[in-house]
Amino acid sequence: MALLSVEGITRRFGGIVALDDVSLAVDKGEIAGLIGPNGAGKTTAFNVITRLYEPDAGRVVLDGVDLLRVAPYKIVVNGVARTFQNVELFRGMTVLENVLVGAHSRTRLGGERQARADATASLEELGLDGIAHLPVTGLPFGTQKRVELARALVSKPRLLLLDEPAGGLNHEEVAELASLIRRIREEYDLTILLVEHHMNLVMSVSDRVHVLNFGRKIAEGTPAEVRADPAVIEAYLGGDDSDDGDDGAAGAG
Repeated sequence: MALLSVEGITRRFGGIVALDDVSLAVDKGEIAGLIGPNGAGKTTAFNVITRLYEPDAGRVVLDGVDLLRVAPYKIVVNGVARTFQNVELFRGMTVLENVLVGAHSRTRLGGERQARADATASLEELGLDGIAHLPVTGLPFGTQKRVELARALVSKPRLLLLDEPAGGLNHEEVAELASLIRRIREEYDLTILLVEHHMNLVMSVSDRVHVLNFGRKIAEGTPAEVRADPAVIEAYLGGDDSDDGDDGAAGAG
């Protein structure tokens, strides 16, 4: 049963069609990969799902709720959390304070003690409790990515969108990230949609993979099916998975 349904989404930026009638579904409890070459529209899709962008056409439905009818600031309350390709943290705040922002999104007025307990537990889960009181500025990029993930998890989402979580990580850290993604899926009862240029990571953790190219969906299937799809091979010009970056045509980081 689909938790997330993206139905016929189109998004234009002037004369550029960043997403062209894109539809995809992510089942409850699934880890789904969303891949494609540079400029394919992946981050634009994330930005539409999380209401940073309004689509020109289409629907985004989460467990029966049309997210396009939900106020953007209520997206987290409706169970959607995300990380960003380019880390988006509050630079003047500590690690703990950044994670508390996520906790406060789900905590009623007067629940500061619970928010702090939840934030501390999230930091411990990701091995960040030892640096809780350090400013995020100056931390290694990979560590900042984990802070962002802790902030997302503490909001208690049903759907977690991960945008390039392996950015800045070495080979060993990528392997650890794969294990972490599987673990948090189970422990937090999550459904995960993952944008990532690191193909080994995507193919190792995903139950299903969706492929975009120039704003259109060109394939979907199991990792094995997608790897063998001629349209995917052609889109990647022989499978070079190092040419991905931001969705430049869409202006989406």
